[in-house]
Amino acid sequence: MWEDGICWNWEEPVFLACGVMDLCVTIKGVSFLLQTGMGILGNVVVLLAYCHIVYTEPKLLPVDMILCHLAFANLMLLLTRCVPQTMTVFGLRDLLNDAGCKVVIYSYRIGRALSVCITCMLSVFQAVTIAPAGPRLSRLKPALPSLVLPTFAGLWLLNMAICIAAPFFSMAPRNGTVPAFTLNLGFCHVDFRDHLSYVINGVAVSGRDFAFVALMLGSSGYILLLLHRHSRRVRGIRRSQGAGAETRAAKTVVTLVILYAVFFGIDNVIWIYMLTVTKVSPVVADMRVFFSSCYAALSPYFIMSSNKKVKAKIMCASEQDQPSADTQESNDK
Repeated sequence: MWEDGICWNWEEPVFLACGVMDLCVTIKGVSFLLQTGMGILGNVVVLLAYCHIVYTEPKLLPVDMILCHLAFANLMLLLTRCVPQTMTVFGLRDLLNDAGCKVVIYSYRIGRALSVCITCMLSVFQAVTIAPAGPRLSRLKPALPSLVLPTFAGLWLLNMAICIAAPFFSMAPRNGTVPAFTLNLGFCHVDFRDHLSYVINGVAVSGRDFAFVALMLGSSGYILLLLHRHSRRVRGIRRSQGAGAETRAAKTVVTLVILYAVFFGIDNVIWIYMLTVTKVSPVVADMRVFFSSCYAALSPYFIMSSNKKVKAKIMCASEQDQPSADTQESNDK
């Protein structure tokens, strides 16, 4: 039996099983804790850097506006999913009531949806930016900055509508067995009542995700095709003013898309498996949460390392802190 976190059954097979279980819980908890802490820190740093950029510059480029919104969506995802998940793994129970579960699950679904949609938006906008000017693009390119905010509003409304069913199925965990067709998230349950609701929800979410991922992969492939076919032209553009920034931004976008596609593939393989069973194991649900949150946790560090504006603001902040530390050290002496 378990008492104060120690397994007191002295039968060797059971004792070993208890030890393995305790080790698995510890590894899972530390993994979620590191992912959550690093992800929240990285996205907050990116948002603060862009806040300073907005304060010092007259306006943001469309790519910078999209990256800033992407960091916000990823932060929203981590706060509403990984934080309660981490607390649950470490043994905290009854974190949320029914109303709290509805708010958290709905916010998480929107944050996750915005993450894929804004990454797709980033890829499409960058493809249009570096595409050769034609009769239609010559009118569209100057209008890109004015289209960013309406596109944000449209994506928010779209995903709020698609995810509207989530609050109706979300509830706090109940004592006893978990009903069939229920996603056991640990801190909340998402009970779909019947197989039809379960499948319809899965198809709607997966269909939206696959559509946006296909669009982002297509636009990223177009970017790679342009950079490959017109390498001489690109080298000429790099020597002109401002073109180097566009090329670097294009490479950043393609890398972000590849990063998302990798974790999206793992996430959806697990999700498709979850749709085929009536009762989903918490271990499987935890694996899906971890892999689906990897992009939100890792992408801000790639933005910090590849975006010159964000990197400059971070370096400037660190250099301002260094003299004050040196002054304090000299005063102590």
